Amino acid sequence: MRILIVEDEHKIANSIKQGLEQEGYSADTAYTGTDGYDLASTEEYDLIILDIMLPGMNGLQICTNLRKNHIHTPVLMLSARAETEDKITGLDTGADDYLSKPFAFTELLARSKALLRRPNGITPKVLTCADLTLDTQNFTVTRSNKNIDLSKKEFALLEYLLRHKNQIVSKDKIIEHVWDYDSDILPNTVEVYIGYLRKKVDKPFDKSLLKTIRGFGYKIEES
Repeated sequence: MRILIVEDEHKIANSIKQGLEQEGYSADTAYTGTDGYDLASTEEYDLIILDIMLPGMNGLQICTNLRKNHIHTPVLMLSARAETEDKITGLDTGADDYLSKPFAFTELLARSKALLRRPNGITPKVLTCADLTLDTQNFTVTRSNKNIDLSKKEFALLEYLLRHKNQIVSKDKIIEHVWDYDSDILPNTVEVYIGYLRKKVDKPFDKSLLKTIRGFGYKIEES
């Protein structure tokens, strides 16, 4: 899952980014409204955490413009203004939720998870493929009732593949959703991590679930 944080207070933005990454998410930051809108309108994100008061372009303008351009990425709006009218204004521009400053990171995380569970409808917390199970809430992976230990990046990669089960996903799409925008990705990075997953998820078991579709990408499928 890839999240964009648009917040001009560097300390707050970096703190949110660090917290989200510790939870296994990929997070990008923008410190101005203009930079935030550029990223939100050209890159693919699963969630945008958007402050209202921003230099260049405020959060209300960003959200309004995104919706006008048919970009329906869930938006969690942040503001130091807690008046009901401000919340209504934010939601009227197309935001999906509103959180007043100051806030506890645990609340921001809970609201973010709620929005991430409904891209076009509610997505499950537990993802499966044959005898493989991934629990996004408890960060556990099992196959044939055996626990599998994955790194955070391996977990994020497997989650992305499972959310697109039986679909071919390209290397570019995987990088967009599993790695940060500023990450130093080598050409074979995705191949390396697919290899890590195969060693843990496929090789110890009778049936192979991870497939390489030469020239197109990868997919996970039951047959």
